[in-house]
Amino acid sequence: MPEKFRVHVITLSDRAHSGSYADLSGPAVVKYVKYAMAAADWQCEIRKSVLPDEAVALRATLLEAPAADLIITTGGTGIGPRDITPEVVKPLLTKEIPGIMEQIRVKYGTKNPRALLSRGVAGAMGNTLIYTLPGSVKAVHEYMAEIVKTMEHTFYMLYGIDKHS
Repeated sequence: MPEKFRVHVITLSDRAHSGSYADLSGPAVVKYVKYAMAAADWQCEIRKSVLPDEAVALRATLLEAPAADLIITTGGTGIGPRDITPEVVKPLLTKEIPGIMEQIRVKYGTKNPRALLSRGVAGAMGNTLIYTLPGSVKAVHEYMAEIVKTMEHTFYMLYGIDKHS
């Protein structure tokens, strides 16, 4: 396990990138990550990026050094013409974790059927956990509330640490 987790929060938004719209989702993700890391008594450093909805920019950011232990993206998971996040992230995953995103879609989709349109994915790219969230602040709260419940155990599993006993 890392002594200090390197976290990268990436917001994908043409408007936020151009400065015509304030990024509200990225800061919401940061609050949840800080909470989850503190709850596990782990140290972390968080880097934030705001990118346009462009596959080349996202792919380059995901593959650049220094690597992160946790990457959470927000935005680009819908079905709009500029929504490219799942198409960029999924081929980079060495192991997909479909259950968490399926559960979130079902849980919130029963109250709001539009939530079922999110195509977010989760998984590991080597030893980096990646979660792709929708861009709305409400969706970030819903997704992160579920993700933080499993984050500590997910890292233990990723690093082969048996915490079942």
